[in-house]
Amino acid sequence: MKAVEHNRTVLVSQMHKSYIGIMDRASFFSPQAGRLIDAPLRMRARFAIGDVVKHRVHDFRGVVFDIDPVFANSEEWYESIPQNVRPAREQPYYHLLAENEESSYLAYVSQQNLIGDGDSGPVDHPSLEQLFDGFEEGHYLLRRGLKH
Repeated sequence: MKAVEHNRTVLVSQMHKSYIGIMDRASFFSPQAGRLIDAPLRMRARFAIGDVVKHRVHDFRGVVFDIDPVFANSEEWYESIPQNVRPAREQPYYHLLAENEESSYLAYVSQQNLIGDGDSGPVDHPSLEQLFDGFEEGHYLLRRGLKH
């Protein structure tokens, strides 16, 4: 009888772990990917909306205006990155109002490829006024009407 009880305990324990595993994940729809994205319920973002950041390798900087808890863009976009420098999917990805010496644009960048750059001053992007009210202490202030 003890062997049966032990097997039942193991089965219940395994079922419980699976259930907890499901509870630790959530899904959201990504218009860029055109599908549901599976993500951990909790993910620590190093940067916040309004932070000024720069790319570790490429010569551009920008302002964070949205954050995905994990990669949530199209597979084509992800596969276009050379495999030897392709970032991990399971980390925050940041939507940036970006600029370089030549132009302003939108960028989508993994957390591992960004460093803070608020001390270098404001960013010059034509869409900043639509989302932010000002620049203070290396950070842009989100417009009141856009806050939750």
